[in-house]
Amino acid sequence: MDTNWPIRVSDLHKSFGAIHAVDGISLRVAAGEIFGLVGSDGAGKTTTLRLLVGALWPDAGEIAIAGYDMSRQAEQARAHLGYLSQRFSLYEDLTVLENIRFFAEVRGLSTGEWLPRSMEILDFVGLAEFKDRRAGQLSGGMKQKLGLATALVHRPRILLLDEPTTGVDPVTRQDFWQLIIRLLNPDAEDGVAVVISTPYMDEAARCNRIGFMRAGRFLLEGPPSALCATLEGRILELRGQPLRLLRRIAGQDEDVEDARAFGDRLHLRVREKRMKAVLRRLPRRIRAGGGSLDDLRQVPPTLEDVFIDLSEDVL
Repeated sequence: MDTNWPIRVSDLHKSFGAIHAVDGISLRVAAGEIFGLVGSDGAGKTTTLRLLVGALWPDAGEIAIAGYDMSRQAEQARAHLGYLSQRFSLYEDLTVLENIRFFAEVRGLSTGEWLPRSMEILDFVGLAEFKDRRAGQLSGGMKQKLGLATALVHRPRILLLDEPTTGVDPVTRQDFWQLIIRLLNPDAEDGVAVVISTPYMDEAARCNRIGFMRAGRFLLEGPPSALCATLEGRILELRGQPLRLLRRIAGQDEDVEDARAFGDRLHLRVREKRMKAVLRRLPRRIRAGGGSLDDLRQVPPTLEDVFIDLSEDVL
C-alpha cells in the first residue's frame, strides 16, 4: 500500500456526450487527511467520486488507490475503499445488524470477522442499541450513520463520501462530522484518507484541503485558510435597514464588486486597495439614500465569499 498518498489522481477526464463532467482533475490525498470536493450541483463532484471508486471508467487519466492502478487492478484497489453514495440503498426490511452483515459478507468477511467488527462499528456510530430495528424504521440521520457503518465494516483505509449529510438536521450533521474526524489518525500508517463532497461551506471549512469545482475543473485548491486569504482585506460587513435598499446602494458603489445577503447583514467584496475609500463614502451615501446604518466594518473573508468570487470569475 502507498501509505504516503493512498489516493493519487492525474489529469482525469470523463464526458457524457458533449458534457465534460470531469475535465482534467488531479489530486493527492494523504492518510489522516480530509479532502473536500466543493461546488454546486452539476460541478462534477459525484462523477469524480464514482471514478475514484471504479463505478465509472475515465476517458483519460490515471487513478491509483492504495498503490493499485484502478484501470488494471480494480479489485485490489476496491478492497481498500469504503464508499457512501449520495443515495445509499439500505435493505429496509432487514435490521441494522443484518444490513451490516450483508455488506460484510459481500466483502468476504467470515462470521468470526464480521460479528465482532459489526458490534464495534455500531457502537462507534451510536447505533448499538438499535441493532435489531428494521432499517426502514430509522430516521434519516440514523440511516446515514448505518450507511457509514456499512462502509467501515471491512476496515478501509480510504473513505469516499458523496454529500453524506444532505437532507439531515444540523445536529445530525455535527454528529456525523464528529464520527469522520474520529476516524483520522495523525500516524500516516494508520489514518484513513477521506474524500468528501459537500455543498456546505461550514463543512468545507472542516477539511484539511478543498477543491472548488465548476464544470468539472478545480477553480482553486488548497487549505481553507489559504483560500480565504486570497480575499484578505477585501470584505466588508454591512448591517442596517432596510437591507434591500442597503444592498442596492452598496452595489452601485464603483469600488464594490459584489453585495450579498449573509443572514441579517450584507457582505461586500471591495476592489483591491479600495477599502478605505469605500469605508469613507458609503455611510454618507446610505444616509443620503434614506437607509439606516448600524455597522460597517472589515471582516475576515469566508469560504462562501471565495466561492462566490470564483463563480463570478468564470461566468
